[in-house]
Amino acid sequence: MPVIASLTRSVRDAVQGIWREAATFGVVGALAFVVDNGGYNLLVFGLPGEGGDGVMRTAPVQASVLATAAAALFSWVGNRYWTYRHRHRENVARELALFLVANGVGLAITAGTVFASRQLLGLDSALSDNTARVFGWVLATLFRFYTYRRYVFVAP
Repeated sequence: MPVIASLTRSVRDAVQGIWREAATFGVVGALAFVVDNGGYNLLVFGLPGEGGDGVMRTAPVQASVLATAAAALFSWVGNRYWTYRHRHRENVARELALFLVANGVGLAITAGTVFASRQLLGLDSALSDNTARVFGWVLATLFRFYTYRRYVFVAP
């Protein structure tokens, strides 16, 4: 019986650990989502009630890249110092480089869905842009969670 109890405790601890990690990753991600999508909408569509013309109205893909980059910086700080605070690498520059590569792929996924919506489907409304960005963001988030756990914030 002690072996079964020990195994059960180990499985329970692992599940609790991943859920805590997923929850904090989710909070950081939700806040990064606000930075990303709020920034994008401000850049492309401007402030609500001001005519719908943002400073990057004619450059939605570039606006997506800029907003996603700001959210990535926020995400690195949040994940490094909260979600994965117990998994820091000694070489911060290497950790940041891996994080930036992972986020570069995530950025390409998110910008790619906007590109597909605008260029391939010919859609250009706020609804279609945001739908494309949310779809890309979900795909990029799944990719990032896996990559952060496996390559970026590895246990010492």
